[in-house]
Amino acid sequence: MKAESHSLKEGILEGIRVLDLSRMLSGPYATMLLADHGAEVIKIESAEGDSSRRSGPFKKDDLKRNWSGYFVSLNRNKKSISLNLKNGDDLAFFKKLIEISDVLVENFRPGVMNRLGLSFDELSKINPRIVYGSISGFGSNFFGESTYKNWPSYDVVAQAMGGLISLTGYDEENPLKVGPGIADIFSGSLLSFGLLASILKARDTGRAQFVEVAMYDAIISMCERAIYQYDFNNVIPKPEGNGHPLLAPFGIYKAKDGFIAIGIVEDSYWNILKKIIATDDILNDMKYGTISLRAQNRKELNDKINLWTERFSKKELVNLLGGKVPFGPVNNVREIFEDEHVRKRDMIFEIEQPSSKEKKWKVAGNPVKFQGFGSFNLTPPILGEHKKLYVTKIDSINSNNPRYLFQPQQKDYRCKVTFSSKNNKDLELNACSFTWLKSRETYLICSVIKSEFMAFENYFSSVKFHFFKVIAGNDGYQDAVDLLNTKLSNKDITDVSIIDTKVEILISVKT
Repeated sequence: MKAESHSLKEGILEGIRVLDLSRMLSGPYATMLLADHGAEVIKIESAEGDSSRRSGPFKKDDLKRNWSGYFVSLNRNKKSISLNLKNGDDLAFFKKLIEISDVLVENFRPGVMNRLGLSFDELSKINPRIVYGSISGFGSNFFGESTYKNWPSYDVVAQAMGGLISLTGYDEENPLKVGPGIADIFSGSLLSFGLLASILKARDTGRAQFVEVAMYDAIISMCERAIYQYDFNNVIPKPEGNGHPLLAPFGIYKAKDGFIAIGIVEDSYWNILKKIIATDDILNDMKYGTISLRAQNRKELNDKINLWTERFSKKELVNLLGGKVPFGPVNNVREIFEDEHVRKRDMIFEIEQPSSKEKKWKVAGNPVKFQGFGSFNLTPPILGEHKKLYVTKIDSINSNNPRYLFQPQQKDYRCKVTFSSKNNKDLELNACSFTWLKSRETYLICSVIKSEFMAFENYFSSVKFHFFKVIAGNDGYQDAVDLLNTKLSNKDITDVSIIDTKVEILISVKT
């Protein structure tokens, strides 16, 4: 299963440069999501490297134990520079990297970056447009001082304190942690969203942004159902095993050779399922006629569903239920590897090993898909592999100056200029022509017919500019045009310059 990305010239995040100081899972997962889609992620490591390099597992033929599966999975498509940030020269070089980067990500305990002289305030002095992303167990003082701010935290701690473990398992006497490192992965996913949102705002305003995810907070948001249940009904939700407290049938059911999942919410799906089962007690029992009745009688109903499903193999149930009701087999990882869906959607990446192009590592793919762009699947870096590269070209690397807004051209677009008066009367004029003037700032200059404008010139209070295509259809720039139109809407009349020439009126506005 080979991602198509290796043949693409760029990803959708081309042009974003990220300095990644994070280790282990949460931060590296966030930056992996960006690197997979073309962001330039530079992993800053100590001389010992990210501890995930040593965490295993290792392939049997990796006798030197250089390549941990943990590290490979999370750090593909990245570059590595080894620095000691307590060393003056290394710190100075790191600050040069800050000048030319869009984003810094760290998941140290609060206070570590301050002690290194690398707080958000200090870094924003070096680069006034830097986006500073942070993941920690309980957050910094910036958004509210936590009682637990100095506590170290890992996935299991966040799962416990955020309420996830209290909802997981068969009963209150046997609490159960969710298998994958979901607090780390969910926190990393949220941070990647926060980073991209902050980049947009920083490029628009030229101001630095601090974005933070506390793992405790992330798990509370994941357990949102428990919050409203307690507020609405004063209920403290408890583990429900494989069922659901408000829905039935909804959960895990036995098959001859394993288990399957069924999730019935709408009555329409229930009506389909009961006809497939077609036993008298299911077809004719009025206790199951509505969502609320099925929930009230869920134990009895789930028992009946189980008696039916355990008569069939998973494959037989796929044939009976697949595509008809919300249903799926409970897959182990071998079955995931064998699933055609996984292959066709590139959800297992093949990554070349540094020592052999014949052998490939297989890791989980990136679930975020973009039209016209794929995901990269490049080999993760050797510790410090790219330091020489960046040292030698640091002075020639382009800085992260914000890209200018998309500038429509007259061959493809027209511009409508709408003047509004204080009594809410509008004057709409189609610009005869428009052009872009770039000095220290970029200006849009539109010309309109003088006679159409002059009769109303003293009544205007605001003006907006709106670009639209000459020929309808999507050319891939619609989002950029929408952003430009938003930026140029409802400008105060004092924000524009109006120049009267002999034949036309020129209206100029800074973009």
